[in-house]
Amino acid sequence: MAELLLEVCVDSAEGLAAAIEGGADRIELCSALELGGLTPSAGLMRLAAGCGVPVLAMIRPRAGDFDFGAADLAVMLEDIAAARAAGLAGVVLGAMRGAALDGGMLRRLVEAATGMDLTLHRCFDLCADQAAALEQAVALGFRRVLSSGGAATAPEGAAVLERLMRQAAGRIVVMPGSGVSAESPGALAALPLAEVHGSCSVVAQESGFGFGGRRRTDAGRVRALKDALRRRA
Repeated sequence: MAELLLEVCVDSAEGLAAAIEGGADRIELCSALELGGLTPSAGLMRLAAGCGVPVLAMIRPRAGDFDFGAADLAVMLEDIAAARAAGLAGVVLGAMRGAALDGGMLRRLVEAATGMDLTLHRCFDLCADQAAALEQAVALGFRRVLSSGGAATAPEGAAVLERLMRQAAGRIVVMPGSGVSAESPGALAALPLAEVHGSCSVVAQESGFGFGGRRRTDAGRVRALKDALRRRA
């Protein structure tokens, strides 16, 4: 069995360095992970481009829902251009209308990202019909979809993830994410895994104004998850 690929989400230069030190195979680059991940700064994109592994930038202009308007679309198109200019490998996208993917907006975003690696983010888990959303993601040209199977964590959603992976049938990667740690491979043992996604983070020490909620990537946790995936493979 091939070695499983580990993607780690980070939101700072410190987190990027810790993920690389721990053995991450790919980076999802964000800001504000405590808000679910927003678009990283242009400076962080440029820094990450030289880290030695593929980096995909989150393209999400604001916190809250994924029902984006025309102004949000304009911002996302500029952010995709910034990720391309920085030399990043790809982008992480998502947009919805009601309880379904917004196919029209996603086509605009995917077209802007032509030639780049593409992940559909966890807005997928909010879709009322995930089987239909998966087919839409395939048709749009996404390489993978990040999902917890609609549950709070991927281990809890393992049964749904298994169905989605069977449906995908090699046309798109279904990448489990949320609650994935060194203890997770056992809970996901029945899945035909190719890639997994984790934050591998711990609560950060707060200082300054103390808004709270910040976490930091931990190299030891990255290494432990990578080792667990090697043992599973």
